[in-house]
Amino acid sequence: MERRTIGAAALAVGAVGLGCMPMSWGYSTSRQRGDESLRAVHRALDLGSTLLDTADMYGPFTNELLLGRVLKERRADAFVSTKVGLLVGEQHIVANGRPGYVKRACDASLRRLQTDVIDLYQLHRADPEVPVEETWGAMAELVQAGKVRALGLCAVGARGGRRGGSRLYDGTIRQLQRLQQVFPVSAVQAELSVWSPEALDTLLPWCEARGIGFLAAMPLGNGFLTGTLTPGEGFEPDDMRARHPRFTAEMMAANQPIVVGLRRIAARHGDHVTPAQVALAWTLAQGRHVIPVPGTKQERWVTQNAAAADLRLTPEDLAEVAGLPGAQGSWE
Repeated sequence: MERRTIGAAALAVGAVGLGCMPMSWGYSTSRQRGDESLRAVHRALDLGSTLLDTADMYGPFTNELLLGRVLKERRADAFVSTKVGLLVGEQHIVANGRPGYVKRACDASLRRLQTDVIDLYQLHRADPEVPVEETWGAMAELVQAGKVRALGLCAVGARGGRRGGSRLYDGTIRQLQRLQQVFPVSAVQAELSVWSPEALDTLLPWCEARGIGFLAAMPLGNGFLTGTLTPGEGFEPDDMRARHPRFTAEMMAANQPIVVGLRRIAARHGDHVTPAQVALAWTLAQGRHVIPVPGTKQERWVTQNAAAADLRLTPEDLAEVAGLPGAQGSWE
């Protein structure tokens, strides 16, 4: 697989990563099977999808434990990215950016992942009660201690501010500017997909100008852009899409023209090409510093996603994607 680099340290990873969250968190519990997930991770590494993206809150903790079983055998094949800064309670999630907690959390993640170093340690969310410079400073000390190789900021939680005409990531950029004064930011993770292209306006160019890697979260639109979801079919109660306004039967039906457009482009590249692969190829085409991180827990989808790294969209294809109707439905 094509290799891309993250940050000034030029950390090399496969062009398409693997989001591990669905294996333990956020999606239907009844479809989470440990053995199947392990096979998916091994398959990703076999295909060159070396970036494994997890977080201590996924499960919580169980996702890191699962990856640890693979890393124990194949640490040299993987680029390990995990996150810190969120605590999961019974009915709520809270931020914790206190320096002492960050350092303890890192040690705990290292134990669960069965490794002595984390390649990319991301701040999941800033703690409103702690100056972000203090949190970032503690993370920088982990780099200096040899426990972490590079630092990143996860900005995927900005959906609530999405309104027409708003500059969605202005606050994130201001935060990044503060962090850069403390220790270099190597990567930013934020949502980017055909139906959520907002990062293209300011955040992506800001990262590119500074040599900062961009991890494209949810590049398949939580599964919608794969064309495998049926409007009205519904989701299990514990699946986050069951409460997502864009995944009501009405909105899924209204947004089908996006999938139809992706399917039309895929057909021009051959019977074996899928809408999901076109969506990932579009994300890859947004810059050499962009690494899409599609989440899955199944080996067959890992294989399909990895193959998207070889799909080259033409200027006409990209123009057609740009001309697709914008997604309907609120994120709130």
